[in-house]
This record gives sequence, C-alpha cells and structure tokens, in this order.
Amino acid sequence: MIYTVTLNPALDYFMNYEELALGEVNRTGKTQISAGGKGIMESRMLSLIGAKSKALGFLGGFSGQYIKDFLNENQIDSDFTEIEDLTRINVKLKSQENETSFDAAGPKLQESEINHFLEKFDHLKEDDIVVFAGTIPKSLGEDFYERLIAKVQKQKATFVMDVDGQKLLDSLPAHPLLIKPNREELEAIFETSFKNNEQIIPYGQKLLEMGAQNVIVSMAGDGALLFTNEKVYFAQGIKGELKNSIGAGDSTVAGFLAEYSQSKDPLLAFRQAIACGTSKAFSDDMPSRAFLEEIYKKVNISEVK
Repeated sequence: MIYTVTLNPALDYFMNYEELALGEVNRTGKTQISAGGKGIMESRMLSLIGAKSKALGFLGGFSGQYIKDFLNENQIDSDFTEIEDLTRINVKLKSQENETSFDAAGPKLQESEINHFLEKFDHLKEDDIVVFAGTIPKSLGEDFYERLIAKVQKQKATFVMDVDGQKLLDSLPAHPLLIKPNREELEAIFETSFKNNEQIIPYGQKLLEMGAQNVIVSMAGDGALLFTNEKVYFAQGIKGELKNSIGAGDSTVAGFLAEYSQSKDPLLAFRQAIACGTSKAFSDDMPSRAFLEEIYKKVNISEVK
C-alpha cells in the first residue's frame, strides 16, 4: 500500500483571466474548485493509474468536508483525521502571462487530534510506502516529519520525501526511497546556479551520498534527470501545450511509486514518472488515462553516465 501524507491540505480555488490588473476589479472567465495539497494530488494520480493508495492528513470545517466529498466522488481511498479548525483555502490565479498562487496558513491542531493521527502509523507493514508531501502546520512543530519518519522505520516500512529545503536535507540520513527536487530547489539547497544539465549531475550525486536512494531532478520543459546508485539517466522534455503546471511534480512522484512498488525497477518507474508529470502539465485538471498512455509512448530516456 502507498500512503500519501498531506499535513496541510487545502481547498484550491482556481480563477482564469485574460489579464490581471492590480488594484482594479478583475472578472474571471472560468473558475474551478479542487482538493489541493501535494499528497492529495499524488493520491489522485495514483488512483488514475490504478495503484492502491490511501490519503492521510488533517481535515476540518466546510472546506475539509468538500475535500472528503471530492475524494469519495473520485473513488480515492482516504483516512483523514478530523479537526475542529478550518482546512485552509488557497487561491490560484492564471492569466495568459503567468500563474500566481495565494496560499493560506495551516490550521491550529489540538494535541488529541495529533495523537489520533500518529496512531495510524502503528499499523504500517514492511511493504508499505509512505509519502510525506508539502508543508507542516506550525502547531505540529518543525521536527514533526522526523517523528513520522521514526514511526515508519519502527514498522520497517519505506518512506519518500516530497518536500524542499532544510526538511528535505534533514531526512536524508534516514535514506528516503525517493526525493524529487526541481532545478530551482536544487540551486537553493546548494546555494548555486546551473547553466546546463552537466552542472546538475554532481549535485544530484551528492544527494545520493547524503542518503537518498533515488533522486529525480525535474527541469520543467527541459526534461528530468534520474540518479540511482548505479547510473544517471536523462529524460528529454516532451513538446506540448502547458495548461496547468500545478501538481505536475506531485504526479511525477506518484508515477514513480506506482511502478516501483510493483517492479522495483527505478528506470521503468522513471518512465512512468515522466509520463504522469508531463500529461498532468498538459491537462487542465487530471489527464485522461488514454492521454497519459499517449504521452508514455513519447518518453525518451538515455543513459548519461
């Protein structure tokens, strides 16, 4: 079973505009409401490709209920911990020029709610994979992911870190199965900048040395690199119309885990990852299964070293 953990989920409200003018009334031509949060997006993609998964986290209020209903309607298995506070609401604005996101702070959580959530990790099995994704509400404390990783390891299960910055680095000594920084996040981690793909390779390998088992570095339309302990692979960017980049990275992680949980082959998993991430970026919301399979056939991977 693949468990996705979204500690700070959100109700995402999307609004599309021809153009945006600050300080003026802007009337949208299209709106959409969706269940948001990195782990939730991963569960949506896992469900689409038929991988068995369960979404965990905290939900409360009318926005939390909307997310529960949304997941149920889409036949996505979940076991969220109910809270008294309101699940946050994020606003996503898209114009012809760019995409802008206004993300709210997380809810305040009570000790009893936190303890109830933690109890769920006592039932993990050795072949389970737990994906920790996204930000942490302040009320959980900065070390909460470390506490969760310890519980996963106690059960001899496997974990994945879909976070950035210091929390990603802090997880590496515990040997996550996969991490997936994008190029900008990798630059921030090592306080450098990359002019070409060759310059990225030593830093991807450094993350392996620091403890990661597999590393994917995504580069948007320029493709992605996979680092394993044996080899480095490059997936070429696939040409197409970018419609909605939100959730593309999460879908990449989901695609990798869906395949890897069955075959234990990182190269096959990388191919599935690229197909899922790309097809998500080329879709307004989630891609159809047929479109995903069409993109899968276009994935071109070569060995770098």
